[in-house]
Amino acid sequence: MIAMQYSFPLPADYDMDIVDARIRDKGPLLDDFPGLVFKAYLTARKGDPVTGSRDNLYAPFYVWQDGGGLNDFLCGPGFAGVSAAFGRPQVKTWISWQTAIAKDIREARFATRDVTDIGPGADLGVARAQNSAAALADTETGGALASVSACDPTGWKRLRFRLWKDLPQQALDAGTLAYRLGHLSLPEHG
Repeated sequence: MIAMQYSFPLPADYDMDIVDARIRDKGPLLDDFPGLVFKAYLTARKGDPVTGSRDNLYAPFYVWQDGGGLNDFLCGPGFAGVSAAFGRPQVKTWISWQTAIAKDIREARFATRDVTDIGPGADLGVARAQNSAAALADTETGGALASVSACDPTGWKRLRFRLWKDLPQQALDAGTLAYRLGHLSLPEHG
């Protein structure tokens, strides 16, 4: 699997209701998109007391089965539309070490994302095993409705992305980005 995210930083006085309307209108268009495990339509608002965001952001997050669906999306009308509206973003990708999804994922309302360095001396096999186990534990006992542990080998970064029904304050470590979830696109059977 491949995790993918792009982000649009928006001015502090930007009317985020415009983004909410876009999510409401366009979000369902990716429901059941071939190759898509899920897409989380994420926003952050400057000064939001729940997420603690310092910026206004529109930052969708995707998990793809493989490169086929990802390419179909990036080369298709959906990505062309978002690029026309906000400019073509830099798309970050990570190779999934573990993607764990709880059966009640549709109840998600928030997300958190951490990206940390993988040190040059780190044993990648151990890192993968530990982070994969953490992703499974997130959904089995940690209260997350989805958890993605992944690696970016171009910059040696580790990703930990989680969806939540309620945003646990202990999940908000320094450097953690928190978002509100406006829509979740899933396969029909998901």
